[in-house]
Amino acid sequence: MVIVHVKQKDDSQFLHETTLKTSVDDLINNIVAIYNGRLKIQRVCSEISELAKHGILYPPEILGLTLEQVEEMKLVDPYEEKCIPSGGFILNKDPIGRRNGRQPKKDMQDVLNKAIADAKEMISKNLVPLGKVMTMKIVQEALNILKGAITIVYPMKLPPHDVIRMEFENIEDLTGTQASLDVIDPVTAQLWFCGKEMFRDKTVADYVGKVENCKVIMKLSKKGSGAPAREPIMNDEERKQMMMHAYRKQEELKKLTADDDDSYLNSEWADQGSMKRSFHGLTNISWRPGRKTK
Repeated sequence: MVIVHVKQKDDSQFLHETTLKTSVDDLINNIVAIYNGRLKIQRVCSEISELAKHGILYPPEILGLTLEQVEEMKLVDPYEEKCIPSGGFILNKDPIGRRNGRQPKKDMQDVLNKAIADAKEMISKNLVPLGKVMTMKIVQEALNILKGAITIVYPMKLPPHDVIRMEFENIEDLTGTQASLDVIDPVTAQLWFCGKEMFRDKTVADYVGKVENCKVIMKLSKKGSGAPAREPIMNDEERKQMMMHAYRKQEELKKLTADDDDSYLNSEWADQGSMKRSFHGLTNISWRPGRKTK
């Protein structure tokens, strides 16, 4: 098996397992599906975090209006009484006015927050140094954990306009959002190896060689973004180790230079006539007036 370390620009994303016989087209589609799936989980986790704090999303006709404007226009949220979290709620007003302020109680908050933590851990970038590969099955399991938590807290389902439900049903509209810029189209996506674009009509073996058990770095990009920067010769850890080695070498040279100093010749133990004077009793003699000789 070939282990592909997928990067987006210089940022590590995940490890993916493939074979030499796999076509580049299939490899790109698989990698993009996982990449976009991880983005979906991150978006859902962000929204569930807000759901746990401030309740369900207001419908589009109320979203962004102040309470005074809602009362003046006599608008009513038809889902406010339908979508009450299990166990009741406490009021916690949303400062940006997106959600209705009906926060689930503590035990239900814990259910949602635990699901968020579990899902994020399953797709974490920290799995790369641990050597754990990412698959679409893992991405789907993380989404199922989030769905299960929502079903526990809101068994009647969230309103159809709530972005969390739309994400689960794959009908989300990211137009005009920052998230839309992060998503990569599988049709136009590009994969790069050793600074060269991998063409879809070729196989993995055409680029990485015939050694089946290997680990390679490939970079994912959007069409038109140009070739990504090549990998540095040394990573941060290797550069750090090299600098430490150079410092230790420098300190050793300083010590060796100090050892070449001949000032020790002025020391008493280096005096060649000290033994002769000792035999003649001429040591520790002071010639200053008024001082007795020992």
